[in-house]
Amino acid sequence: MEINEVGQVSQDSNKQIIAEEFNCEFLPIIYEIIRRVEKDHHDTTAKTRESHDCSQKVLDLQKRLDQVRAQIHLLRGIDYNREQQLANLDSLKTQLKLKQELLQKYRYMYPFDSMSQK
Repeated sequence: MEINEVGQVSQDSNKQIIAEEFNCEFLPIIYEIIRRVEKDHHDTTAKTRESHDCSQKVLDLQKRLDQVRAQIHLLRGIDYNREQQLANLDSLKTQLKLKQELLQKYRYMYPFDSMSQK
């Protein structure tokens, strides 16, 4: 996934991301906006400059939110409805239970070496 200079995410139709690759870091931008709004300037030129900087930060936040929206559509499993997700979860739980039972069965079996010595 690449982000071009306009801030849009170029999408491959086959490219999917997992939750660990999902980048949604927009809280620092919100913090910067709040910090700039809270500043109290007595000079009108400083107020104008801060207003311009704050509006630029808001535009940066908008670009970042657009990028996050584009990434959401690339998340694996996002195209499944609730019933499909629950069915998949049930099958995974069943597989986990069977594998745990199999591990318990093999844990309490006699090792092959001790059986051949008897």
